[in-house]
Amino acid sequence: MKLYTPILGITMLVFFMTSCRAPKDLEFREYNSLSLDNMGFTSSTLKMNLVYYNPNNFGLELKRTELDIYVDSTFLGHSSQELQVAVPKRDVFTIPLKVDLDMKNLLKNGITTLMNKEVTVRAVGNVKVGKAGVYKNFKIDYSSKQQFSLF
Repeated sequence: MKLYTPILGITMLVFFMTSCRAPKDLEFREYNSLSLDNMGFTSSTLKMNLVYYNPNNFGLELKRTELDIYVDSTFLGHSSQELQVAVPKRDVFTIPLKVDLDMKNLLKNGITTLMNKEVTVRAVGNVKVGKAGVYKNFKIDYSSKQQFSLF
């Protein structure tokens, strides 16, 4: 019996140390269902779905987003949403995103940016994620090069 106690203790220690790894970042896959609603000269609404992959062994729930969106350092708009999106473990999931576009700034500064074939998209802000009713705010500063074409 005394021999099994240290072996059991070491086994449990190894198990707990390997299970407490830091979570991996979500992987952006694509965007789809892009549409413009309420188009105007001062403001418009852009709707799209963002598809991500969760490489972790656990699922989460996304509850809130507060993001500023930039395209090649030109402010595109702001997204503020209360939502409930299940993030399954080791699977893809979709986040519906609604961005209030600043058309004045976009028309003034963004036309040359939108003519490029590749743009840098940057999202800065906070997201609230959690599990089993316990949520935490995380800062987001994500940027990625995206192929883009108007024509």
